[in-house]
Amino acid sequence: MGNGTPIGRVRGLGTAHEGAHHWMQQRFTAIGNLVLMSYLVVSFALLGDFGHASVLKWLTSPIAATAIILLVISVFWHARLGLQVLVEDYMVDAGTKFGLTALLNLAFIGGGAFAIFSVVSIAFGGKA
Repeated sequence: MGNGTPIGRVRGLGTAHEGAHHWMQQRFTAIGNLVLMSYLVVSFALLGDFGHASVLKWLTSPIAATAIILLVISVFWHARLGLQVLVEDYMVDAGTKFGLTALLNLAFIGGGAFAIFSVVSIAFGGKA
């Protein structure tokens, strides 16, 4: 990729060629988490009554349900990215690294799917 100049030799994002992409994903999910959590906090503050019925009524709103689903996706993706970095940085054995990465992916996909199903089930009145 380089043309012999110092900047040409360092382009390419290091040996993995994907470090900047991973870093950007973490930053975008962090911004998404901040925006969506702000919406959640403001919505709860405006809710007034924190009873079960009023929270269920709030969550049946399409905007609230969509925002919570987006929050679930963003939080789970952000957490997966962060823990992936920990596994890649601190696990030396390739087999352990692969196993933990696979376990993390399964846990986050399963947890996220369960959370999304729960929100959809509440949003559709338990008929999902």
